[in-house]
Amino acid sequence: MFDTKNISPQQLAGYTALMISFPVACLIFFIEPVWWVSLISFFVVLAGSYLLILFTLQRFIYRKIKLIYKFIYQTKASKRQEFYYKNILPPKSIEEVSQDVELWAEQQKKEIEVLKANEAYRKEFLQNLSHELKTPIFAIQGYVDTLLNGAMENHELGTKFLNNTSKNVSRLVNLLNDLDEITKLESGEQTLYKEYFVLQDLIREVFDSLSVLAAKKGIKLSIKKGCELPITVFADKEKIRQVFINLTDNAIKYGKNKGNVTASAYITDEKHVLIEVSDDGIGIAEEHIPRISERFYRTDAARSRKEGGSGLGLAICKHIIEAHGQSMHLRSKLDVGTTFGFILQKKKD
Repeated sequence: MFDTKNISPQQLAGYTALMISFPVACLIFFIEPVWWVSLISFFVVLAGSYLLILFTLQRFIYRKIKLIYKFIYQTKASKRQEFYYKNILPPKSIEEVSQDVELWAEQQKKEIEVLKANEAYRKEFLQNLSHELKTPIFAIQGYVDTLLNGAMENHELGTKFLNNTSKNVSRLVNLLNDLDEITKLESGEQTLYKEYFVLQDLIREVFDSLSVLAAKKGIKLSIKKGCELPITVFADKEKIRQVFINLTDNAIKYGKNKGNVTASAYITDEKHVLIEVSDDGIGIAEEHIPRISERFYRTDAARSRKEGGSGLGLAICKHIIEAHGQSMHLRSKLDVGTTFGFILQKKKD
């Protein structure tokens, strides 16, 4: 018995010709019972039908399938592989080619679904970006028009409007800087300059730089008790500084008055350190957690814009940590608080 799954055109033509020539030879022997006449007839019909069937398969069927198969492989192949698939096609049975075509069709379907999802994400991003840019620009335009229409004559009012204009300009600058940063991170253009540094020293530097902002709300910034002992990590110090700044700034903005923001560090094994930044603020609803690190995603849009955030801080943190080969995790409960955590490489003892 032959394997029908991996049958080649030559084998198919041979088996078909055999099934045709044998009955013909028997019929001829029945009409003219001369064995050598039947034998010659058998081989003539076998050879003729084999060539005819093989020609038909290769010319009108298999060659067409082979072209489709080549097209599929060239579509999937890289430039390096293209010459091979174009000129040296591996021998495949018709059934195997059919399976490849079905697999290719399924892959195309998935790619189309991904493209649709990306298109929806792109539209949402452009809408959010447009809104984020328009809000400060319209505010600046309003203040400038008011000043030009006579508000400058009132020194107190003019100073107030100029201060508000300056705040909106700063917001625009921060937004553009954050956009530039996240674009470089997502495209892989941002190079990491890893070095050894003491984690607790960096945390204290960040807390000192944000102490004035925290003091306005009476928020206490501290390293958790038991986590004060110095731990040396290997990472891009300035990028990790940016992560701590963004997470701490976020915790202050959405933390409650006279609350706490705490940083902690735990050695998980010989190679890694778990770092967490926690607050006892308003928390994040469960339905928002999966999307919290997306660009411009806000749980409370009105409050976020009032606080002056660009909506990109957590997205930047996520990409920085991913560039270090790790991922950022989040725990949160409404009216209890939020904890962001990530892992860094520890210096070997």
